[in-house]
Amino acid sequence: MKGFVFHGPGQSAWEEVPDPAVKEPTDAIVRVGAVTICGTDLHILKGDVPEVRPGTVLGHEAVGEIVEVGGDVRTVRPGDRVLVSCISACGRCRYCREGSYGQCRGGGGWILGHLIDGTQAEYVRVPYADLSVHALPSAVESKDAVLLADIFPTSYEVGVLNGRVRPGDTVAVVGAGPIGLAAIATARLFAPERIVAVDLAASRLEAARQLGADAVADAREDPEQLIADLTDGLGADVVIEAVGAPESFETCTRMVRPGGHVANVGVHGRPATLHLEDLWIKNVTITTGLVDTHSTPTLLRMAAAGRLPTAQLVTHTFPLERMEEAYDVFARAADTGALKVVLGVPSHEEVAVRAA
Repeated sequence: MKGFVFHGPGQSAWEEVPDPAVKEPTDAIVRVGAVTICGTDLHILKGDVPEVRPGTVLGHEAVGEIVEVGGDVRTVRPGDRVLVSCISACGRCRYCREGSYGQCRGGGGWILGHLIDGTQAEYVRVPYADLSVHALPSAVESKDAVLLADIFPTSYEVGVLNGRVRPGDTVAVVGAGPIGLAAIATARLFAPERIVAVDLAASRLEAARQLGADAVADAREDPEQLIADLTDGLGADVVIEAVGAPESFETCTRMVRPGGHVANVGVHGRPATLHLEDLWIKNVTITTGLVDTHSTPTLLRMAAAGRLPTAQLVTHTFPLERMEEAYDVFARAADTGALKVVLGVPSHEEVAVRAA
C-alpha cells in the first residue's frame, strides 16, 4: 500500500510501505476512506516532536471500513464503517479507568502517527479497537465525521471544558485555525455572553465570525485592549490558546481576568515565559492537556443531530494520492485559505461536475 512517511525534519513522501497486519488480538485493520491533516503533523515535520522516528507513517485521524479484527475484538466487525480516534485506550490502566485515555500507560494514548504508523495511508492498524474506534451512524458523512477524530474533542475537552466556560462568560480564543474555530463552535454550547477571536489572517477571522464569534481582533492590533474595553478593564473569564507559540501564550495570560482560566490547547515547540511575578496574585488557573476523547460519543450524537458545524471547517478535498499537495495547501493556509483539508473523498470539482 502507500502511505505518507516522515523521514526527518522537512523530509516526507507519499510512497510504498508494508501493508499493516493484526499483531495483537485487540487490533483492527481499517481501510481508510477519509483522512485529514492536523497542525500537529506540521509540528512533526518541523522537528518539534522528536519522539516520531523517521520512517513513521503520519496521521492520527480517519474514517474507514473495518476489514479485519483480532480475536478479542467484540464491538466492531469487518464491514463496519468507523471513526478512528486520535487516541488509543487500553481500557485497563489507571488513567483509562479514570477516562483519561490520552495518558494511557498500557500501550495507548497518542500513538497513531506518533509512536506507530498512522492513518495517512490506504490501510491502518488500530490497537485496542474496542475503545479506539467508534461505529458511525449513517447520518454522519465521512468528511464531517473525520473532524470528530481530533479537533472537535480536543477543542471541547482541552479548551472549553478545561477552561470551564459558563453562561455569561467572556471567552477569548487566540488562534482561529481549525482548533480555535472548533473551540468557538463548542464554547457556544455553554451560552457565553461573548466570544472574541484573535488571529493574524483576515480569512480565519471571517470564518470565526461565521462560526459564532461576536467580535474579532487582528493579533497585531492590541487585542488585549479590545478585551479590556469589552469587559470594563476586567479581562476575559476564559482564554483559550490555540496557536502553540510563546507569544500567543503570553498574550493569553495578559488577557485573562483575576480568577479566570487560561486553557492551553496549542502544541508548543519552544519554551514560553510564565510571568509569575504578575500572575501569582491573580488567582489564575492555567491548564494544559492532551485530548482524552471521552467526549467523542457525545459529539457523534450531536453531529448526527446536526448540532455541530463540521462541514463549515472543510475547505479543501483531495484524493489520497494527492497527499503531498494537500500538505502544501494546508501548510500555506495564510495564502490558500485552508482550514481543514480532507483526503479520500470526492474533490469540490468532482462534486460540481456530478451536480451539473
